[in-house]
Amino acid sequence: MGENSQPRASSAGHPQGLSGLLGELVAEDPSLAQRFADAGLDAAQVADIRQLDALAVQPKDDLVSARAAHGRRWTPQRIFQSPGPIYEVQPPGEDPWRWAQALRSAGLQPADRVINCFGYHLSPAGAMFDEAVVAAGATVLPAGIGSQQLQVQAIQDLDVRGYVGLPSYLKALIDIVAEAGGTPADFPVRYALVTAEPLPQDLRKVLQEWVPTVRMAYGSAEAGLIAYEDGSGPGMVEGDEIDVQVCDISTGAPLATGEGEVVVTLARRAAPLLRFGTGDLSAWVTDEHGAVVTDDQGRRRLTGILGRSGEATKVRGMFLHPRQAATALDGVEGLAEFRFVITRQNHRDEVRCEYVSTSGADLDEVLSERIRAALRFSAEVRQVAELPADSPLLADQRSWD
Repeated sequence: MGENSQPRASSAGHPQGLSGLLGELVAEDPSLAQRFADAGLDAAQVADIRQLDALAVQPKDDLVSARAAHGRRWTPQRIFQSPGPIYEVQPPGEDPWRWAQALRSAGLQPADRVINCFGYHLSPAGAMFDEAVVAAGATVLPAGIGSQQLQVQAIQDLDVRGYVGLPSYLKALIDIVAEAGGTPADFPVRYALVTAEPLPQDLRKVLQEWVPTVRMAYGSAEAGLIAYEDGSGPGMVEGDEIDVQVCDISTGAPLATGEGEVVVTLARRAAPLLRFGTGDLSAWVTDEHGAVVTDDQGRRRLTGILGRSGEATKVRGMFLHPRQAATALDGVEGLAEFRFVITRQNHRDEVRCEYVSTSGADLDEVLSERIRAALRFSAEVRQVAELPADSPLLADQRSWD
């Protein structure tokens, strides 16, 4: 049992407790039964969630395969498609991704109006926060991404007090007001919960000149909320109803100090996660003596996201994996080689596709369309004479200083 471990995940009110719930899950999912067998665990004997630390960490690819193989035990309200494609389902219940607690902490009050600037098209983020705002007793303005002039007008017309979305997108909305000669008095948003990309201090400072409270949160499509800033201490406090660990990326053992992979457990009947590896790297906030810092409820604090344990990188709030990039441009006639270069300008991710043509032919248009259709973002496309030797397919040149 790791020193940083405290049981926080629930067994979803199962009448037979954790062992009864796990027994049902193992009986229905052969891949989960094999994980238990490999760990030497008997589900019927698991009375404490810390016993699950014996399970090997489950990477996302294995989770997707397992769910596809044995089906689902309920009819979801929504099914989402992430790049890959990977299909995610909405768990049942009110606020199924549990973001309402972070919104309330940021300042949401019942009857507030909150603009949701996460995408509603195929990906789950828009629905996640839509459900959370309603569960917290507020009204959603389902803005999504795009039409920023209209969004700014709606914020002003409706006296919108809250914002959820990317921090860079909030800055884009503020820039529209500023460019029209407006001041912070013309922007009624009082609090913002931002996630899905880093929030460097210089950007936070700019945002807070317009929005008094800007809080960072962290989650995933599978788990929903994992941790969030609560304003009472450093880092992000772990969310309720979820067990969070920082684990050694080689052994999967929980760590009290040092950098490791964020591993989460949601012991529930629908869409359970048992030692699921997010692929994100983090560490627990510690004091000058090396002890893990907790709040008055005993909740620990993550330092923030320090990187990725795998090859994927996050671009404009969505993960991009080298295999997705390769698949997107597979089979383009005349394309010899290519790479994606990711930079950041004015707090916005910029993507450039550099390519070499076999005959020198211009492939800009066909590559632009392929990228837009397969990866759901636009990219500058540039033909070059040659690519740098040993360059990765995804060349991330961003700096978060």
